[in-house]
Amino acid sequence: MASLPVIVGFGGYNSAGRSSFHHAYQRMIIESLPIEERQETLADLAILMGVLSFESGQYVDENQCIYSLQEIDEKLSKMILDRTLVRRIESQFFDVDAVHWQKEVTLGQASGISSVFSLNKKQLPNPIPNNWQIKELDNLTVEVSITGDLTAKMDSYRDITVKSAGQLPSGFDPGKHYKSRFHPRALQMAILGASDAINSMGIDWQAVMDAVQPDEVAVYSSNAMSQLDESGLGGMLTSRLKGGRVTTKNCPLGLNSMPADFINAYVLGSLGSTGAITGACASFLYNLRAGIEDITSGRRRVVVVGNSEAPITPEIIDGYATMSALASVEGLKKLDNVEVPDFQKTSRPFGDNCGFTIAESSQYTVLMDDALAMELGADIHGAATDVFVNADGVKKSISSPGAGNYITMAKAVAAARAMLGDDAVQTRSFVQAHGSSTPQNRVTESVIFDSVARAFDIKKWPVTAIKSYVGHSLAPASADQLVASLGVFKHGILPGIKTIDKVAEDVHQQRLAIALEDRKEDVGKWDVAFLNSKGFGGNNATATLLSPQVVENMLAKRYGEEAMSEYKGKREKTRVKAKAYDEQASKGDLNVIYRFGEKMIDESEISLTNKSIAMPGYLNEISLPQDNPFSDMV
Repeated sequence: MASLPVIVGFGGYNSAGRSSFHHAYQRMIIESLPIEERQETLADLAILMGVLSFESGQYVDENQCIYSLQEIDEKLSKMILDRTLVRRIESQFFDVDAVHWQKEVTLGQASGISSVFSLNKKQLPNPIPNNWQIKELDNLTVEVSITGDLTAKMDSYRDITVKSAGQLPSGFDPGKHYKSRFHPRALQMAILGASDAINSMGIDWQAVMDAVQPDEVAVYSSNAMSQLDESGLGGMLTSRLKGGRVTTKNCPLGLNSMPADFINAYVLGSLGSTGAITGACASFLYNLRAGIEDITSGRRRVVVVGNSEAPITPEIIDGYATMSALASVEGLKKLDNVEVPDFQKTSRPFGDNCGFTIAESSQYTVLMDDALAMELGADIHGAATDVFVNADGVKKSISSPGAGNYITMAKAVAAARAMLGDDAVQTRSFVQAHGSSTPQNRVTESVIFDSVARAFDIKKWPVTAIKSYVGHSLAPASADQLVASLGVFKHGILPGIKTIDKVAEDVHQQRLAIALEDRKEDVGKWDVAFLNSKGFGGNNATATLLSPQVVENMLAKRYGEEAMSEYKGKREKTRVKAKAYDEQASKGDLNVIYRFGEKMIDESEISLTNKSIAMPGYLNEISLPQDNPFSDMV
């Protein structure tokens, strides 16, 4: 029997807030929440953003004014809502109206002495140009006379064409929650996101490690754009041009494998498998596929999968904007016939749109095999059973969509039908569209969905696209989809695409139900979600995600009534501990796990035989291979 990869923990941070316990999802559907859940969501965001703190059992602001949940809603809700999700890029990143650049200028005339100035000796270039004459003024200073032209670069500032992004909630600085030591922003976010996912389990990580061999754990994580801010590769590539020096951290911390490496070294202390798979915007699903295959094959019993991306830099935005891939100010003005666009409605999947909206996000999921989850009493939020990946074949444009997504979508639906039957697929499934908000995507993706729906006799297939809320976070984009889908399973509410007034005329929707408002269904309505991703270069991927009620029914058939009763008893204790973490985090203590230099392995104490390795500090030994898998060929 294949092991079932069940989801026992999830967490992270994006522009909607903290993902664990469905907080970020609830921000998306806040208009549809009961008043108590709405107010709790606002309070959680207020604490995360530093607007309020929780002291002596009360919410207080910086002036020690006390707020009730009702007062948070009445007095602070607009400010909180305006400073989450997609919005105008805030000054902590850069000034979108005055982005720094260097303008090249030519000083002087073609002949004669054109420039005379004094200079500190230490600032003289090496070698001194042939047209420079140097006269010493004193021990520290020289006079420089230049014959001919002098080319120089001068600080300058100019407007940027793209002014909106999906940013972490205003005031939330991930680096302030642990000793971040000049870490690039994406790695700060990876530490916090993975910590949130681990804490959300309600099971101590040590208890998990004591139940498995040290190498039965894996981490798969990456980012598409590496670390291109000043603390990563961005600093390494620009330091010479800026007259600075490369630091010892720029190069190694800039690698796109660092999110996995940081989690292994500083969050989990893992000796297990690791990988950093990149497939442009489909990167999360590529990593998820590796985790699923590890668990179904029995190679690993616990896998942490996720991505962390921090691409809100002028250079990255310039790159995508030059491709005409991002929604620009001018494009939005033309669409809406206005002088000042609504930056909160920049991302418009399946509507009249002009490009995607870049975003930052860090999302992580903890997978276990079903037997280990039963043994530990883990709370199961769903199961990730399949990820299908296909390329596009011969292409004319590397960035254009292609045929591969037909294959991935059809396979994902067929796999779900094989497990759950026609009715589950036809009446109790929904699609998390890639929904990038480009004119090309809205047509090509809708054609694929419509074609697949026709092939499987789906009449009105519910489709949502959460990039309308959080923007396009590149590598973690489908992780954003996954955690939102877990929220749909929990609450029954499918988020509508609220940034558009109508579906664009060229969208194919004969068999689709693209909701513009939240679709409220009874809890337990949804059995399966299909997560779709279309990445640059032909990186197509679609995942099949099963709801917790479906998984519980599957486990009952595999293990029987008595085992399920025992499991549920253990699960209640897990839920109590998980809830305690959630309440703690909602009060401002995120319990970030950062094990820098803690209990490092003394290699002199490693015990090695030809059958196993015993590592100091780990309860179980690592078994070495003994069987020949190719015995029939030897």
